[in-house]
Amino acid sequence: MASSFAIRKNDFVVVISGKEKGKTGKVLRVLPKKERVIIEKVNFIKKHARPTSQQKQGGIIEKEGPLHWSKVMVLCSKCEKPTRVARKTLSDGAKVRLCKKCGETLEKK
Repeated sequence: MASSFAIRKNDFVVVISGKEKGKTGKVLRVLPKKERVIIEKVNFIKKHARPTSQQKQGGIIEKEGPLHWSKVMVLCSKCEKPTRVARKTLSDGAKVRLCKKCGETLEKK
């Protein structure tokens, strides 16, 4: 298993391959053991659900499905391009993530 935690919750990412290619969204969840991410409004799946005590009405529910994290790249807020992530330790000991293209720190929008 690759220990690449470059993609984190609340990052804005762009899908770079597959049927959802070109779509962007915010990361809702990261599933590190399965190497997958769930992105807001990307890769919808349909799930058939029975009525339960919590959900009175059954039917077809649409929700976001997981994508492999190799199919997405972090979107830099400064240069607006998909980028790889570099890590740097500042002089005060704080660790920051940097855009490999423009060198700016990655911030959450």
